[in-house]
Amino acid sequence: MATILKTDDQAVRSAASALAEGKLVAIPTETVYGLAADATNGDAVAGIFEAKGRPHFNPLICHVSDIDMAERYAVIDPLSRRLMQAFWPGPLTLVLPLKPDTAIHPLVAAGLDTIALRMPRGVAGRIIAALGHPLAAPSANTSGKISGTSAEAVNEDLGARINLILDAGPSEVGLESTIVKVDGTCVALLRPGGLAAEDIESVTGTRLERIDQRAAIEAPGMMASHYAPSARVRLNVHDVREGEVLLAFGPSRAQKAEKNASATLNLSETGNLREAAANLFDFMKRLDRLKRPVIAVEPIPFDGLGEAINDRLVRAAAPRDAAIAEMDEIK
Repeated sequence: MATILKTDDQAVRSAASALAEGKLVAIPTETVYGLAADATNGDAVAGIFEAKGRPHFNPLICHVSDIDMAERYAVIDPLSRRLMQAFWPGPLTLVLPLKPDTAIHPLVAAGLDTIALRMPRGVAGRIIAALGHPLAAPSANTSGKISGTSAEAVNEDLGARINLILDAGPSEVGLESTIVKVDGTCVALLRPGGLAAEDIESVTGTRLERIDQRAAIEAPGMMASHYAPSARVRLNVHDVREGEVLLAFGPSRAQKAEKNASATLNLSETGNLREAAANLFDFMKRLDRLKRPVIAVEPIPFDGLGEAINDRLVRAAAPRDAAIAEMDEIK
């Protein structure tokens, strides 16, 4: 099982050091315990999906130590800033436009042009400040299970998959953060949580717009337009066609790749699915910038993180028209 440390100054230093090395650390927040990784380290962030058994690529909440850190990565409108000043640190997450060319790894935002930011209270904020980078930190539990609100619960669930858990006792709030998004003067409630809507409305002066919860939960992982590049995407290719760019995987190439592919990027030359997951969004964008009509994608296994990678690719390929979803027969 994982090592559990009480949250004193030495534990904070140990956690920051482990995170800087690309390791996962379960940390206490006032909402629930989070499974944290350095949000600027793609391999570490991919490890979150692997440890949780997360079945889809969904955006991760990014935790910061203060508003100044938030400003490095997001465009903050005046109303969102007022909400930060009123409720940070605390159980409020704000969805904001992501600044271009930030150090946040694309896997955190799941390819979207927004970033979900929160400033946690207590020891989590101290760890972030010590690290100097924001933390991607979804709830510290196997996907689909109840969120952990104690170090013991986290250890029982994830202890065999992570090395370090910081113990600050039971979570203060015990519910995940409230998530809102500001659009002009409209504030949409994307997820109710540890901060009451009425408290938010007392600052905004307007009622929150309620979003259908099924749509809000599923939208990041199900809306194809969020994932699709400008180029058409052809999946599970065994034969590269002239002029296509190739998103490759593993040591073996599809037929005619060397002759016909105008450019190739390999998600993982060794066939490592964790490495492939960390590279996926960045490599798709880089190939799309070449403005070729088609991105051909070699077969990727469905086991482990491959399920999420393939889910992402299928959504990138569909359903703008029938040709985009063209696939060779899946073996």
